[in-house]
Amino acid sequence: MTLRHMKVFVAVYQTENVTKAAKMLNLTQPVVTRTIQEIEKYYGVCLFERINRRLHTTEAGKEFYSYALHIIDSFDQLEKGLRNWDELGVIRVGATSTLGNALLPEVLKTFRREHPALQVKARISNGARLRQALLDNQLDFALIEGEIRDENLCMQPIAEDKLVLIMPPEDPRKDSLGLTLEALASDSLILREEGSMGRTLIERVYATHKLPVMPIIESVSTQAIVRAVHEGLGISFLPENLVQSAIDSGFVSTHVIENETFARENFIVWHKHKFLTNSAKELMALAQSGSYSVSRLPHGLA
Repeated sequence: MTLRHMKVFVAVYQTENVTKAAKMLNLTQPVVTRTIQEIEKYYGVCLFERINRRLHTTEAGKEFYSYALHIIDSFDQLEKGLRNWDELGVIRVGATSTLGNALLPEVLKTFRREHPALQVKARISNGARLRQALLDNQLDFALIEGEIRDENLCMQPIAEDKLVLIMPPEDPRKDSLGLTLEALASDSLILREEGSMGRTLIERVYATHKLPVMPIIESVSTQAIVRAVHEGLGISFLPENLVQSAIDSGFVSTHVIENETFARENFIVWHKHKFLTNSAKELMALAQSGSYSVSRLPHGLA
């Protein structure tokens, strides 16, 4: 079993097509097919099922992919390490919206002062996309709001935060007493897109109270959601540190919900087979020690 075998397998897995993989690797189709057969014979497993002229990855194939991807990466890191990779290389970090806005810039600024020649590439996306990027070795680690459950990923907790209810500025309930989640059941919801960690938390909390989640507006933009709430189109739940200034200015109103806190713990997440350089570990440590609880973005920039 060689590194070449693994690279061929990874290409077939990612393209789900032998012809495309062969083209990507500048190999012939028979060579790629034979390589996959050699791996299957060597381990005595079936990696792909061929049904209706399409490849379908087996459970054994998924497990092999997890290892092969990171063996290839570890070999690449070994070679780069011999060329002082910790000072001249690239770190790929992801972050969900809140952490990407409020924590990551501060952390990167501090890190860059100590490592001016090291390049950091950052990706801001929702939790579902970051999870897949970690599994596909497109990121070294990610800062993610809330918990991601995957046996292939490791998590380390960082600062907690919470979602808060935002309502139109003149909502008559803003000064009421004893507001519960059930009392909001008939309100129109304006939420982040499916796959975002905030949306996942809201769906889980609503399900606990046996309440439906049927948003009238979905958006990747916190600013767009805040604006829609301001215009009286509905209510929303957003990270406190991103909307506190909008609340303070009266752009939107808020109210404590008596029977739910919407609190969540945030995490640094990386693949269990990922080789982490010393510089990547240093950046992760900075993120863990960083604080964004007092960071507030103007509602025009949220």
